[in-house]
Amino acid sequence: MFRFMTTTTRLTSACRLARIGRCAALASAAAVLAAAAAACSNSGSTADVASTTVIKAIGAENEYANVLSQIGGRYVSVSSILSNPNTDPHTFEASPQVAQEVSTAQLIVQNGVGYDTWLSKIESASPSAGRKVIVVQHVLGLPDSTPNPHLWYSPATMPAVARVMAADLSALQPAHAAYFRARLSAFDRSLAPWLSAIAQFKARYPGTMAATTEPVADYLLTALGIINLTPFTFQADIMNGVDPSPQDIALENGFFSKHRVKVFAYNQQVVSSLTTSIRQNAIKAGVPVVGVYETMPTGYTYQSWMLAETQAIQKAVASKISTQKL
Repeated sequence: MFRFMTTTTRLTSACRLARIGRCAALASAAAVLAAAAAACSNSGSTADVASTTVIKAIGAENEYANVLSQIGGRYVSVSSILSNPNTDPHTFEASPQVAQEVSTAQLIVQNGVGYDTWLSKIESASPSAGRKVIVVQHVLGLPDSTPNPHLWYSPATMPAVARVMAADLSALQPAHAAYFRARLSAFDRSLAPWLSAIAQFKARYPGTMAATTEPVADYLLTALGIINLTPFTFQADIMNGVDPSPQDIALENGFFSKHRVKVFAYNQQVVSSLTTSIRQNAIKAGVPVVGVYETMPTGYTYQSWMLAETQAIQKAVASKISTQKL
């Protein structure tokens, strides 16, 4: 896995694009896959090559890479570019080595909505007629103006993306289409514990109120029926490295001192002196804190990660137990 990360200073979308533009002089390699070359040397049959070559795939974020690996199984070799839960995905800058890897990939999965624009630039710099690119934003039919880019926290996202993964893998290797469909069915079934936990929470704790630093887990909070009192202007300011207004900061801290919220969802991956201070105020007021992540923590699958986050929220609301780190 790649771990080419930068600092934890967030930028606005416009600043990120400008910054990435300055770093867009990336190498565009046109190397032939070694596995394909080996297969060609062992067989003169194109059909044989298609049926034995392992598909080289990339997930821009490791949660997408993980699901892609689950669907592709033994017929896919998957790498993730953003895989370090201790750094800020919003400020990632691609290196020539990343560009080289992307240029040889047969299948790429990326988030979209401005979250990984750097990858689209690399793809354009090293075009490939046979490459398949899945943009989750497009799978979900979302506009570019979608304010919250953390799409994987929505329970509706991965089943839809997994179906497209299975279809594209089948197009690349038609001989194994039944295998990919079976893996897709198994993946869908594996989501049942998470979906059940969401339904149980929503039925048991209707109208629960929460506060957040950023909109990282907002889609999950919505699915749980939780009302997020933190204004989106505050969340977006924190996400984009902008100082929130004093009024918004006072409002946020007031949720704790006035005991208006049952849980505080705190971005554990990117912190600042302000967010640390707010977290300390929550703890001082007896509000349990749940750490949420943009990049899947080590040791989890996508579905076990989402279930762990949901269970942490449930423990916070039901028993006032904090889970600051998974």
